Amino acid sequence: MQVEHHPLSVEFPEYKDAIHALKLGNAHFSKLFEEYHDTDKAINRAENGVEHLADAALDSLKKIRIALKDQLFQILQSTASA
Repeated sequence: MQVEHHPLSVEFPEYKDAIHALKLGNAHFSKLFEEYHDTDKAINRAENGVEHLADAALDSLKKIRIALKDQLFQILQSTASA
């Protein structure tokens, strides 16, 4: 069974334009976005059997992805309400 990626634009479709603008104009957001993307990609590769990760390592990556997603969402919300 193929496990899907969780790109930020799919997770927060209402912020698609803001995500694009922040990636171009906010270095901190862009760095967090790249970390989120890389972490999501690693999780997807592990869940689809492309690479092997121990359960603890996979759980750790998932926690990192959640933390990054929370930080990115906070920036998106603060930008949208400004």
